[in-house]
Amino acid sequence: QVQLVESGGGLATPGGSLGLSCVASGNIVSINVMGWYRQAPGKERELVAAHTRIGTTNFADSVMGRFTISRDGAKGTVYLQMNSLKPEDTAVYYCYAAGIAGPDGYYTGSYWGQGTQVTVSS
Repeated sequence: QVQLVESGGGLATPGGSLGLSCVASGNIVSINVMGWYRQAPGKERELVAAHTRIGTTNFADSVMGRFTISRDGAKGTVYLQMNSLKPEDTAVYYCYAAGIAGPDGYYTGSYWGQGTQVTVSS
């Protein structure tokens, strides 16, 4: 009943920028947390950035100062602006949402997008 769809991935050179978008759809009344994880080949999925409904944010140390996260308060949409990209940022980036309330109560667990590839290479 909940879908997350990402867009905006692609290829960038070191020092470049990319912006990712994620749109949530379904029978949704509100979403507490939306954000982004990433997973590189052979590595665990890790948190990149998160944004709560009340506006608090959290960033991985590795992206702090380079990435920004924002959210459309009127829609279930979250954005990740990635600046000063490094090769180690290369990964599949996944949108996630948690604490989703539907018309009849909360949906359990977290929801994930399909992932979008970000490649940073010279």
